[in-house]
Amino acid sequence: MKIAVEGCMHGDLDNVYKTLQYLETLNNIKIDLLICCGDFQSVRNENDLESLNVPPKYRSLNSFWKYYSGQEIAPYPTIFIGGNHEASNYLWELYYGGWAAPNIYFLGFSGVVKFGNVRIGGLSGIYNNRNYYSGHFERPPYNESTIRSIYHVREYDVHKLMQVQEPIDIFLSHDWPLGITDCGDWKQLVRFKPYFEKEIQERTLGSKPAAELLEKLKPPYWFSAHLHCKFAARVRHGEGGPVTNFLALDKCLPGRKFLQIIEIESEAGPHEIQYDEEWLAITRRFNSIFPQTRQRMNFRNLHLHMEECRQWVKTRLLERGAKPFEFARTVPCYDPSRTVSSSSPRVSRSSLPS
Repeated sequence: MKIAVEGCMHGDLDNVYKTLQYLETLNNIKIDLLICCGDFQSVRNENDLESLNVPPKYRSLNSFWKYYSGQEIAPYPTIFIGGNHEASNYLWELYYGGWAAPNIYFLGFSGVVKFGNVRIGGLSGIYNNRNYYSGHFERPPYNESTIRSIYHVREYDVHKLMQVQEPIDIFLSHDWPLGITDCGDWKQLVRFKPYFEKEIQERTLGSKPAAELLEKLKPPYWFSAHLHCKFAARVRHGEGGPVTNFLALDKCLPGRKFLQIIEIESEAGPHEIQYDEEWLAITRRFNSIFPQTRQRMNFRNLHLHMEECRQWVKTRLLERGAKPFEFARTVPCYDPSRTVSSSSPRVSRSSLPS
């Protein structure tokens, strides 16, 4: 199975898909899946731009709306996580994961799915200790504070991922695991990004929860984005232990290293995105204590009793199948045929500041 990995999408689906089609023709290959490591920007209409935490001059509809409306169909199954530049109101609708558009699947604030027999897990957002122990208290419309805190990683979502026992093949996070630079050529990195050196030396570059998940899950592959550069590392988990191949990628711009194609062993196709039984059982078990306030919740002593949840999920999947529910539009899509005023958002491609 050939999987294309993309760094920060920034809503530029058209160019990413065209680049993949070009690579297929150039190399005479077939790409089975695209995965994106955040800043996807699933902006459906002008209203969604109000939930996008970027300076107003950088707010742009870009091309996701075409796929949401059905004007375009994603040529590859696409799985993405959230970053820190998102239409957060829409991703909140899909907190548990689901189709953001036909053939485009959001992995949720945390989640695991299967593509064929390949298990793909992910954690959306970026780490900020100030909000890490809070619940998901934000609701749209967001203010100047909550438009930022909505994408901060929460302990609740990390703790759910820490319950995963079955092997994960690929894991996605937007920001890098803390300390990952120790396992790669960090000196070359700071030659390209010199302002990273202080954070590397002070061990503040990256996410502590992501580092904990890396140590717990030990996936063969871990992909990230966020810092707008390419960086590779190999993490050896103990002497003679398994190895995680880490790769961070750039944003989609000409001349930038924003794409990588990997080949992974898999069962024969065709492949499709499916629910993961273990993850659904974990989600069911933790759903009753879903935190919705700023108050810190102590759920570490929760008695899991996973067998009962696992059996409940297994029965339901046998009844309905493992394919996710069909995509459904929930708001009107941007209509380019309408009269556009001078104050309306731009539709052309615009890069974000690093």
